Amino acid sequence: MEQNIHQEAAKNPKPTKTITKEDIREEANKQLSRINHEFVHGIDFLKTFPRSVSFFGSSRLDENHPAYKQARNIGAKIVKELGYAIVTGGGPGIMEAGSRGAHDANGRSLGLTIQLPMEQQNNPYLTDSLDFYYFFSRKLILSFSAEAYLFFTGGYGTMDEFFEIITLIQTKKIERVPIILVGKKFWKPVDKLIRKSLCNKYKTIEPEDINLYTITDDEEEIIKILRSAPTRQ
Repeated sequence: MEQNIHQEAAKNPKPTKTITKEDIREEANKQLSRINHEFVHGIDFLKTFPRSVSFFGSSRLDENHPAYKQARNIGAKIVKELGYAIVTGGGPGIMEAGSRGAHDANGRSLGLTIQLPMEQQNNPYLTDSLDFYYFFSRKLILSFSAEAYLFFTGGYGTMDEFFEIITLIQTKKIERVPIILVGKKFWKPVDKLIRKSLCNKYKTIEPEDINLYTITDDEEEIIKILRSAPTRQ
């Protein structure tokens, strides 16, 4: 009996609705409305915190990793000495470390979180957060979010964010703000690649482009750089 029903359904499938241009336009309008919502709410969210620093780095590092400890210490120091909010993607690893440092110092820890098929675990140290559906709108808000950007040990995502932000500054699409690469042991090989290959050998960047970032482990130097950075408009 059941087999007959399936055979009959196969012979007489339900009619498929033809997709029209109007259907496509309606769906595009829905998506654009959501994107616009994320942009507007993202900018409004950040306006509440006029001075902040964004932390980037691997989500895979636990609290025992040297880079995690370093990010936590620096996050706390920034809050204590400058009173800035710490902005992260809201997840684990370096994001958690920055948030935790702000929490240690009784400061504000902002998470620009993302909806994922396997739900991202937000770290427990966020004081404020805003959820995004689209990676690109979240990334844009992160790019315009802070007086400075601190990059710690990371993978493809961290490199992607570093090179995108430095390209935006190089091409003057956003105003110049400090880009600080924290951890000489990790970042010096990247710096060597940029200097030897991109600048000297292939000449795909100008020598002055190397000055767009600073590599350091010195927490006092980081605070000095941040203290002298102007508030972004």
